[in-house]
Amino acid sequence: MFNKILIANRGEIACRVIQTAHRLGIRCVAVYSEADRHARHVAMADEAFLLGPAPSSESYLRADKIIEVAKASGAQAIHPGYGFLSENTDFAKACEANDIVFIGPPASAIASMGSKSAAKAIMQDAGVPLVPGYHGDDQSPELLRAEAEKCGFPLLLKAVAGGGGKGMRVVEAMSEFDEALAAAQREAKNAFGNPDMLIEKYLTQPRHVEIQVFCDSQGNGVYLAERDCSVQRRHQKVLEEAPAPGLSEETRKAMGEAAVRAAQAINYVGAGTVEFLYDVDGSFYFMEMNTRLQVEHPVTEMITGQDLVEWQLRVANGEALPLQQDQIRLRGHALEARIYAEDPDNDFLPATGTLRYLRTPDENTYVRVDTGVVEGDEVSIHYDPMIAKLVVWDDNRERAINRMVQALEEYRISGVKTNIRFLHALADSAPFREEDLDTGFIGKHEDLLFPPAQLDENLGLVLSACFFLLRSKAEQTLPADPFSPFARQNSWRLNSQYARPMTLLSDDVQHQLSILEQDDHYEICIGDSSYNVRASLEDDRLQATVNGHRFSICGDLHQDQLVLFHEGETFHCAQHREQYGLEDQASEGGLQAPMNGSVVAVLVSAGDQVEAGQTLVIMEAMKMEHSIKAPAAGTVSEIFFAEGDLVSEGAELISVDLDDEEAA
Repeated sequence: MFNKILIANRGEIACRVIQTAHRLGIRCVAVYSEADRHARHVAMADEAFLLGPAPSSESYLRADKIIEVAKASGAQAIHPGYGFLSENTDFAKACEANDIVFIGPPASAIASMGSKSAAKAIMQDAGVPLVPGYHGDDQSPELLRAEAEKCGFPLLLKAVAGGGGKGMRVVEAMSEFDEALAAAQREAKNAFGNPDMLIEKYLTQPRHVEIQVFCDSQGNGVYLAERDCSVQRRHQKVLEEAPAPGLSEETRKAMGEAAVRAAQAINYVGAGTVEFLYDVDGSFYFMEMNTRLQVEHPVTEMITGQDLVEWQLRVANGEALPLQQDQIRLRGHALEARIYAEDPDNDFLPATGTLRYLRTPDENTYVRVDTGVVEGDEVSIHYDPMIAKLVVWDDNRERAINRMVQALEEYRISGVKTNIRFLHALADSAPFREEDLDTGFIGKHEDLLFPPAQLDENLGLVLSACFFLLRSKAEQTLPADPFSPFARQNSWRLNSQYARPMTLLSDDVQHQLSILEQDDHYEICIGDSSYNVRASLEDDRLQATVNGHRFSICGDLHQDQLVLFHEGETFHCAQHREQYGLEDQASEGGLQAPMNGSVVAVLVSAGDQVEAGQTLVIMEAMKMEHSIKAPAAGTVSEIFFAEGDLVSEGAELISVDLDDEEAA
């Protein structure tokens, strides 16, 4: 076995690889960018080397620097993780040329699957079923339009060299084709350096089912069951599970054997995933092969009891597969939820900020948290916004879902927007529990996945008032005489009762509270409503009984801002403070950046006439494009940023003078 390896990645996957390597007695070398100087994977490694500035193009994608570090540190092998250089043919070749083992497939296998069009030709020869479409080299717009007509609508445009949902567009009609093609090509070129597209018939109710395959250098190949990854948004997976619900043993065997044929057709070695579209009639079609370890590999580990990173290390070291096909056993059911810094209520736009408060569920046999961050870390615009992977296991699917719902309620983050409430609603929804799955799940069930808040606003304000009061008391200095009435810290007044006023802000609305404090309880009034409350606060947990209803609820108080966490939801409020000298700087027709990012394209000039819905500026954040569109017809009066500029959330990008009738 290797004595020392380098992990050419960051975040949770770097930490994940280090954990297994250390268990096997292997020393680990980390690499990092300036933005990751204090990152968790750097602290976990035995040694770490700075690659360069924050942008991945100047750090984690610098294959030459990574090879230099590997040689200088004496690392015998490089684990690429996923993303970055994990499926880069030149990097795999460079490792081989420098006598460094690449912990992944041969460069030739990566090259074979790196082009989706070439991959489909190989799969066709290997007898793996394919979705109808165009996979050719001719990329002229005229031919692509003709092939689109031949394929029929709806269709899917997909980057030949892509992955992770980037460079993909669903096209419903020919009238949308040209704009969708240009956008997909631009996104693909920015993400992968290759704008080439393939066209596929878009199945309207498919499931996304993928097979985990593993091959060694002795010619052995196995499949470790399947994962259902149908719950997606923008073609990116949100929640995965294994095994796939409702899949028969016969279909599992047919899919698994097809996946192994696909891998062996390209002389594959190591961990790989063959992805299929599974249609309502039980047929399945090859979609693509990922020549690396997948983000969702933990669910396979949970149901098989195998450590796939250990398998990778052993196979890369020349050993045979640890198990043969008939020795692989499945047990129970597992789910993985991806905890993202994003705003589900705003089209899942990526979010940035500081993880000011971070609490995770306790890890045990049933619950696993794979993460690369700790409290106080910054979520920046430079990398993928995934904070962690929450993985649960139990004897069956229903119990595993219950575990997931509970674990999400125990996952608490403030300082940056997350998708935790959305994931909680998703996992607990009736359609998900009833296995009503396809890749359009989120769009189909939006009303269930974006429910109104369950915590009554007045109740949230009462609990918040208790939190503010008790935290304030805990921070006050007591008088020297413990028997003095002034030591009670309850607004005691001689010969009178004093109802303390408190003004709380929630959703920019002021709420006036009146709080009468007795020795062991509060009377809190909001308008005409009165609440009898007994409460205590220990660290961040508030125990409160409100009109006989007991609550146990956690909170994060930062300066005058409070976040309460309750059953997967958050309640935000603040103690009101008067602010003076603020000016309303918003201008009519101004269009602001919806998140931190960079300007990819400015499609108009000052003086241009624009129509409602016309795309004016394209931004990129966390590897995804976002279009800024005109709210109404008008004239562009000013443009504030150029292509390549970095912009902050809320910055005005462009100003449009609305037409008179629109402005009216």
